[in-house]
Amino acid sequence: MNASSLKEENALTITRVVNAPRDLVFKVWTTQEHLSRWWGPKDFTVAAMTTDFRRGGAWRCCIRAPEGQDYWAHGIYREIEQPNRIVFSFAWEEEGAIDTLITVTFEDVSGGTALTFHQTPFTSVESRDSHAEGWSECIDRLADYVAARKEEVQ
Repeated sequence: MNASSLKEENALTITRVVNAPRDLVFKVWTTQEHLSRWWGPKDFTVAAMTTDFRRGGAWRCCIRAPEGQDYWAHGIYREIEQPNRIVFSFAWEEEGAIDTLITVTFEDVSGGTALTFHQTPFTSVESRDSHAEGWSECIDRLADYVAARKEEVQ
């Protein structure tokens, strides 16, 4: 799996090639049953998740850290172009949190699917870098999940 990350001051872009067909990677990103198995950084679990996967539909998720701390986030699906692209808002449920916009694209490439993740804006470089680490681990978990369960999730 190769990966790259581009950090603009208030934006984050992560590109990863996932060793699976585009339709499958899209399905695992857009189906609550699958999302709840890989969403969140390494060693986190999904404590709760609801999704209404349609344009204008809401999503909400609670990820739990290994130490037991819960982190809630929510958003709205803005655009869905199956199996090429998803655009949705993302906001932590904490004081001072801002709405960010996430765009995920899926492209057929030799060896699988090129997944490009883009999130903006961030209020600080520290916030962006923290999200870069978390989302990179999350995408690693997605790739591992798909690799281990290709036949099961198709």
